[in-house]
Amino acid sequence: MKNYTPPALAGHRMPNRFDGAAMLMVMGLLIALVEVGRSTIATPIAQIQNTPIHLDPAWLPYYALRSTARMFAALFFSLVFTFTYATLAAKSRRAGQVLIPILDILQSVPILGFLTFTTVFFLHLFPGQVMGAELASVFVIFTSQAWNMAFSFYQSLTTLPADLQEASRSFRLSPWQRFWKLDVPFAMPGLVWNTMLSMSGGWFFVVASEAVTVGNTQFTLPGIGSYVAVALAKEDLHAIIYAIIAMLVVILLYDQLIFRPLVAWSGKFRFETTAAVSGPEPWMLKLLRRTALFRAIGEVIGGAFGRVFRLRLSLRQPGQVDETSEPSRIVDGIWYLLIAAIAVYAAWQIVAYVSGTLHWRDLGTALLMGIYTAIRVAVLMAIASLVWVPIGVWLGLRPKATRIAQPVAQFLAAFPANLLFPPFVLFIVMFHLNADIWLTPLMLIGTQWYLLFNVIAGAAAFPGDMKEAVANFNIHGLLWWRKVMIPGILPYYITGAITASGGAWNASIVAEVASWGTHTLTAHGLGAYIAQATSNGDTPRVVLGVVVMSCFVILFNRILWRPLYAYAVRRTTLG
Repeated sequence: MKNYTPPALAGHRMPNRFDGAAMLMVMGLLIALVEVGRSTIATPIAQIQNTPIHLDPAWLPYYALRSTARMFAALFFSLVFTFTYATLAAKSRRAGQVLIPILDILQSVPILGFLTFTTVFFLHLFPGQVMGAELASVFVIFTSQAWNMAFSFYQSLTTLPADLQEASRSFRLSPWQRFWKLDVPFAMPGLVWNTMLSMSGGWFFVVASEAVTVGNTQFTLPGIGSYVAVALAKEDLHAIIYAIIAMLVVILLYDQLIFRPLVAWSGKFRFETTAAVSGPEPWMLKLLRRTALFRAIGEVIGGAFGRVFRLRLSLRQPGQVDETSEPSRIVDGIWYLLIAAIAVYAAWQIVAYVSGTLHWRDLGTALLMGIYTAIRVAVLMAIASLVWVPIGVWLGLRPKATRIAQPVAQFLAAFPANLLFPPFVLFIVMFHLNADIWLTPLMLIGTQWYLLFNVIAGAAAFPGDMKEAVANFNIHGLLWWRKVMIPGILPYYITGAITASGGAWNASIVAEVASWGTHTLTAHGLGAYIAQATSNGDTPRVVLGVVVMSCFVILFNRILWRPLYAYAVRRTTLG
């Protein structure tokens, strides 16, 4: 892993007026956070329920601030989840055998499924306070962010090159030091891109997270999502356009202030043995490095983190097998029996819960609806792969193009499918088209970006020395794709495909039922089945739909994606 030398700062110190601007930025951010926190903690939920959502665009800055605060709160919990869950799954063989299938299921469980089971819990946790509704909203956003970040980090940990692992053992790094000095830096390029995608995923489900209806439980939190929900209900096209502009402004702001500097910073962790050509620094990164206030804050925070990361903590994940020891068959047998017993008990509980109100024909209906949705997912995955893999490779190999495409891709990935309901619904109604076919493209919005972002990350992390070797041997055309690029990005592509498949199933909840004013179109599929059951407060059918959807996702992963992932790991770690 090459060393990174930041640009020389001598003689390039920003004038003092930038220190004043930095102070204003910090104070403004703190005031905004205090205002959001005060309105979140101290406000009774009855006041929120009785306060209408104003479609006047003058309210949009406040709504955008509330939505963005929820996004970053969920992103913080997603990072904590990623660093703990994915690490345990990668470092412990026995834990990984359970945690990865659970992650497959979690990323396939629809957002509305989480709403059904968690909304009442959070509201009872803070009775009468808006904090319960805020936590429910943040949790929904968390479920749209965490899974692909965890998959990305797990993929990086399981594809660490053997020479880097040997180097960490030679330097006698403790598990804690290895995690922060090897595991996290190696995963950083892909993790940053998936973090951007997670932010976009939160925007994609912003309506479902802020305007919640589960049976008799309803609440609408101030935010862009609830603004869009009201605009859709009132058929206000002007308000929808204002919401799109507000989303674009917010995405451009955090792209320039946060993610563009992060992408440039993460470039120093690329795994290669030759010096890479670095592009120009983003203006925000220059400001952070050359402004006295930001530099002082960075030194304090960096020094504190550095002292923590250098601690020789001998942490070890439960069940982790030493590299020099053989797995214990007796312990494995006990472990498998325990997992089987838990699975049987959980299955018995589910059957006992749904059998009181449902019959076998309900299971048949759910399976049939699942087949309809599975066909849509398979077709859209093939289309997304054919379109976005070449584009992602082209962008990832060209830093200048990546910098231009980065905010555009974030905005398109964040674009909620609900905002496309007006043209789709009007077009289908006007020409009397089949909703089963013409609502399907809405699912593509929730599928393609997982592939694109991961392929860009894989191509951007492609080692520079390999590029030089390929150029020297004059490898190009179809041979270049088969022998160089596809093997190089395969782990990233499969990670994106796994999360894209789950994202497509999740997006079916939004895409298979589209409303615009008095017009509601419904396609045949499991997403529409779950959406209807959630709207009716029919929890047994929600449970049945979620279980069937999870079974379909696990079947896809076991038959196709997991064997391909194992193949990619063998190629990466062994040679």
